[in-house]
Amino acid sequence: MTLKLLVVGKKHEAWVAEGIERYQKRLKRPFDFEWVYLPHSAYEGLKARQDESERILLRLNANDYVILLDERGKMLDSPALSALLASKLDVSRPIKLIIGGAYGVDETVHQRADFIWSLSPLVFPHQLVRLILTEQLYRAQEIARGNPYHHE
Repeated sequence: MTLKLLVVGKKHEAWVAEGIERYQKRLKRPFDFEWVYLPHSAYEGLKARQDESERILLRLNANDYVILLDERGKMLDSPALSALLASKLDVSRPIKLIIGGAYGVDETVHQRADFIWSLSPLVFPHQLVRLILTEQLYRAQEIARGNPYHHE
């Protein structure tokens, strides 16, 4: 099973693509993943949020375990993230992680999310979030495998 990262926006910018590739090529099942890009809405503001949220929801299945990245969500340390992902992967539950667009996502996506995860109370550019997320998925894999990448 492959994790899917649903992101609103264009493909990675060059400055972030190299870092993402560095970690992504090290990932192995069940922690490997694929990017699913959803174009930005042609609208702005609340209408853009609604439009993008509707398109995100169309990509979700009833059995998916949905993790929404949002700065107002719950913060996890790396071992807790590893345990969360491993617990879902152990029961073969598909995992989809969502990075919304510039205007965020609406309440329907928040309600559908099984877990709302904050990387930090700070707001980061979406491209940087992609890189941080990729590294954290690699770190979660290494923690689950008992490898020494993560130091307590």
